[in-house]
Amino acid sequence: MNLFNYLKETKAELKEVTFPSMSQTILFTTAVIVISLAVAALLGAVDFGLREGLIKLLAR
Repeated sequence: MNLFNYLKETKAELKEVTFPSMSQTILFTTAVIVISLAVAALLGAVDFGLREGLIKLLAR
């Protein structure tokens, strides 16, 4: 398979791709940001709790 055939087949495949609409893109991007912030907050809270628990355990 040479480069010309590869590019030709790639172009044919890209014609079949359905890209999301602008509103779908905004919705999905917003969802990713919200979920990322929620996971970051959860991990931060767990880290804080474990750190404080370890400090109290070692202070005994």
